[in-house]
Amino acid sequence: MPTGRNAQIAETLKRLQESNVRFVLAQFVDINGAPKAKMVPVSEFESLARNGVGFAGFAVSTEMGQSPHQPDLVTIPDLGTMAILPWKKNTAWFAANILVEGKQWPYCPRTILQNYLQKVGDERGLTFKVGIEPEFYLLRKEGQSVHVFDEPEAATKPCYDLKLLSKRMEFLQTLSDYLDELGWHGEAADHEDGPSQFEINLRYNEALKTCDRHTFFKFAVSYLASQMGAIASFMPKPFTNKPGNGAHLHMSLWSETRNLFPDKRDKQGLGLSETGYHFIGGLLKHARSYVALSAPTVNSYKRLVSGGSTTGTTWAPVYVTYGGNNRTQMIRVASGDHFEDRTADAAFNPYLALTAILAAGLDGIENKIDPGPMNKDNMYKLTEDDLRRRGIEVLPSNLYEAVTELEKDRVITDALGDEFTEYYVRMKKKEWSEYHSVVSQWETDRYLTYP
Repeated sequence: MPTGRNAQIAETLKRLQESNVRFVLAQFVDINGAPKAKMVPVSEFESLARNGVGFAGFAVSTEMGQSPHQPDLVTIPDLGTMAILPWKKNTAWFAANILVEGKQWPYCPRTILQNYLQKVGDERGLTFKVGIEPEFYLLRKEGQSVHVFDEPEAATKPCYDLKLLSKRMEFLQTLSDYLDELGWHGEAADHEDGPSQFEINLRYNEALKTCDRHTFFKFAVSYLASQMGAIASFMPKPFTNKPGNGAHLHMSLWSETRNLFPDKRDKQGLGLSETGYHFIGGLLKHARSYVALSAPTVNSYKRLVSGGSTTGTTWAPVYVTYGGNNRTQMIRVASGDHFEDRTADAAFNPYLALTAILAAGLDGIENKIDPGPMNKDNMYKLTEDDLRRRGIEVLPSNLYEAVTELEKDRVITDALGDEFTEYYVRMKKKEWSEYHSVVSQWETDRYLTYP
């Protein structure tokens, strides 16, 4: 009888054959979180599962720490992630990890999170659980112009609007059916604050599973959108005067079957335990550095501003604060069972961001960091004097500032690994430099005949 990995390979192959699967997608994500894959006939599945399939790392969009002369990235599928495509049932998808010459590759985002979760589980007996609420626009292109897919109606507050939701009900119901078919469960869908902007609430799970499913979810959304001639955009801020795309993170920390965050005796009234408050303390302490991973693009920082939307607000955090059921806070505690980090946008790589966020929270627990009293205000209306008087920090205003904070933060860099952090910081500083070398339409309009 086969044992261990061999038994798992045999059982997975049997399931593929019984399901009439003919092709397998072995997918990894690059440093930006973009999925990369090869399609392998199921007749080659045993070889794929044992030996992996090769990729030229330098050809990947973020180069994955490689030069052209280096050996292949080899992806080994995680057999526990198998998902048969609901829209193409002869094809199965697997999340995969990267090896190079038989060794783990320090630039593989999934491996970074997986190893850190394993370490936390082995050393502390803890499990990190996360749910994600991704937002996206449905768009269409006309020449070089980009427009929302459905013509905006005269709705001053389009969020939750039933008429707007009903225009794309078939799309959303099909997506929900797909999630249910996979056993992943989308809890709710709604029309968001922007025209043709939607949000899906994905049920929480262990962090690695959540990241895998989130990656697949974006793949499914993009596929479904393309079938009706739309483009699904997860860009953090695709329009100047419309809300951005967030990916709010709902998190909890568990010891076996016990959630460590709730405590009904909480005197502040949030229903949080001392452990929960210390975790928040860690998030507040490290927010200015981990935001380089939860808001990882130049464009991300055009979302992290106060106001600037046709609906009156961007719903994005600006200040390093926490509070109750208050969406102007960076950390929102709507329930003592979990809390929400609102820094993440829809372009983030969840594997990297969750590694950093967990490291920040655990530092808070280990060092008993007091987050201070909660904030009850509308943070968008506080003046600079208010902020200074109360000692409230501001999140970085741009990507360069964020990655500069990241490279100084030993708690976060230790979790990510020095090799990876150095590469990520260098890559993101290059992105910032490239952005600044481009002359924008705004500059031309303003300065062409200046002064």
